[in-house]
Amino acid sequence: MAVSFSYIARRWRIALLFTLGIAALGFSGGNLQANWSGVGLSGPIRVIDGDTFEVAGIKVRLHAIDAPESDQICETKQGKDWACGGWVTKVVSDRYSGVTANCEALDTDRYGRTVARCTALGEDVGTWLVREGMAFAYPKYGADYVALEREAAARDRGLHAVKMQTPEQHRRLGKPEIKPLVNGNCKIKGNMTAKGDRIYHVPGQKHYDKTRISLNKGELWFCSEAEARAAGWRKSRI
Repeated sequence: MAVSFSYIARRWRIALLFTLGIAALGFSGGNLQANWSGVGLSGPIRVIDGDTFEVAGIKVRLHAIDAPESDQICETKQGKDWACGGWVTKVVSDRYSGVTANCEALDTDRYGRTVARCTALGEDVGTWLVREGMAFAYPKYGADYVALEREAAARDRGLHAVKMQTPEQHRRLGKPEIKPLVNGNCKIKGNMTAKGDRIYHVPGQKHYDKTRISLNKGELWFCSEAEARAAGWRKSRI
């Protein structure tokens, strides 16, 4: 039986509309977590570390700044080890977790993260971090914050008041050797769970004796509960 041209054309149009509809659904589905405009995205922040966020499901590396790694150790003016990386992560998390960010995507780094300049709480996030001494300017990727870093250093703000490797040096050279105990008094165990939660255990708690500390995983010993809390650990409930 002969098939009319109009019938074939009608079937072709239906198939085309169906294909376009599927494509549109796929595009909108990919945007359920991230609200992208032509040049940016917006959404609530989940802090990963001092310079890396997740914004509405997209991993974002902040442009032209470098914060200490979460496991990085600094030395205070008194010559004591201090978990400065964990402290920065906690301060940044306390300030920005759950806050809406508006980010301008600039590039993609070698780890697949979106490199972006983000605004939250009415201010450029990189500006706040560098001004408060929570992060350093990263001039190899942009001179945006170099002048701010000079001002923070002149005032001994945040990390400028301690001795430390730059985050880039820390990544390149690896973790410095950390003594498990200092004068036998640093007995609080900073343990990381499989989910990445930071929990500390003090002598006498139920799980203290069987908890093992792996410095290679970023786990730490602390000399006081105040030091553990400042580094971003919370006390075990049992």
